[in-house]
This record gives sequence, structure tokens and C-alpha cells, in this order.
Amino acid sequence: MINWTAIEEADYAVPDGHDLEELVGALSRALADPDPEVRDGTPYGVLRTWIGRGVIAAPRRHALGDEMAARFGDPEVQARTFAPLVLDMLVTKGDFAPAWVDAFARWYPAESDLRGYHEELGWLHAVAHGADLLGTFGLRPEVAPARMLDLAAERLLAPTPYVWEQLEDDRLAMAIARTLTRKDLTEEAATGWLEPIAADLRALGRGPTPARVSNCLRTLRMLYVLTDRGSRPAPDAAPVALAHRAALKERLAEVLDTVYAR
Repeated sequence: MINWTAIEEADYAVPDGHDLEELVGALSRALADPDPEVRDGTPYGVLRTWIGRGVIAAPRRHALGDEMAARFGDPEVQARTFAPLVLDMLVTKGDFAPAWVDAFARWYPAESDLRGYHEELGWLHAVAHGADLLGTFGLRPEVAPARMLDLAAERLLAPTPYVWEQLEDDRLAMAIARTLTRKDLTEEAATGWLEPIAADLRALGRGPTPARVSNCLRTLRMLYVLTDRGSRPAPDAAPVALAHRAALKERLAEVLDTVYAR
């Protein structure tokens, strides 16, 4: 049994008598464990620190990223929904592979289990964890920002019985806003991803508001605020202006009016 708490208390030093490859494999398995104390506890902090400090060499980090990309197809929901957290660590460190983006793009709008928190499994947070990775990919020069914006729209339009209640809408709006800070975005790309959303809202009939529509509207309202005030790359950082701010605010208002002016 690996004592992850002892590693944490030793300022994350690799313990004597343990092979780093063995430890990374154990950490990878821990981040898919159904026990939330294992999956979201000390092993998570150890892996994040070792990636951030470069304790894990680049080739092994890349292999870990491949493992996480494959995990998007895992039958266990907690394995799928924690994979983007690890990929986010890796991409933030500077690691990248186009196949990771492709795997994420297949999974994110298709994930059907959108529970934020489960009494036995703990945090699942598919939408929020995926949003964090979407925003990180959205800033990578290798990734077309329009692709991530379109992917966000797909997630918002996907049918679901779940009304998000654990700030998933805010997290997705923040990820969209981060992507919209890209200087290479055209005005058409900065606003065009809203077109399928506008069409979906125009087609709404009478009756109760579907869960996906409630989720979508709350996400767009938060995005309007971020468009007005800017996106903060860190809590204590100055806000960064979104590209084509005026046109984006106008289009967001028009899309919201599709519902509120009925």
C-alpha cells in the first residue's frame, strides 16, 4: 500500500524504495477509483504536484495523457469525468497531442451522466471538469478556437434530464470566455457558434422549460457578464477583454431575447 499522505507531508518527494513508473500507474488508477476519498483525495494532489513540478518526465506524461484520452470510453462514469482533470494538468504543463482533443470532442457533448455530485461516488462533474479542459484547449495555438466554441454549443444543446445545480453553467461560461480571448478569432467565429443555439430556442414550444434550455440560458447569462467585464486567467489577475466584445454582447442579447421576448 502506497502512503500518499506521507508523500504529501514530505513535500511530495518521491519515496525511497518506490519506482516512479509504478507510482504514476497507481496514481492513474486512483483517479478512476469509485471511492471519492481515493479519487479526489491526496493522490489527486500528488499527481497534480508531480506534473506541475516536472517530476514525471515528458514521455511518461504523454503516455498518461493517452491513458486519459482512452478513459473517455470507460464504462465507469467517475473514470470518464476525472480524465479531463488530468488532461487539464498535462496541457497546462505544456504537453499536447491532437488525439487528446479528438477524444475529448467525441466525449464531451455525448456524456449523458451529468450529475454534479453523487452520495456514494462523490464529485462527478462531467460538465464542469470538461469545461475546464475546453477552456484550456481553447487557448492552445494548435486548437482552432471556433472548434471549442462549437463544442460548447453542442454540449449546451445535448438533451438531458439534469438541471445543472453545482455551478456547471458558470464553469462552462468561464471556459467559453477564456476561448473568446483568442486574438485570432474573427467576428464571425466569435458569434457564429451561437447560431444553432438561437435556432433551437426559436423552435421552443409552449410548456415547461426543458432542462437543457434552463442550463443553456444560465450559461449564456453568465457569459454576457464575462463579456462585459472580461475573463480573469487567475482569481487575482486583471481581466482580459474578449474578442469582438461589442458584437458578442449584442448577439448574446439577441439570442436571450429569443426566449425572454416571447
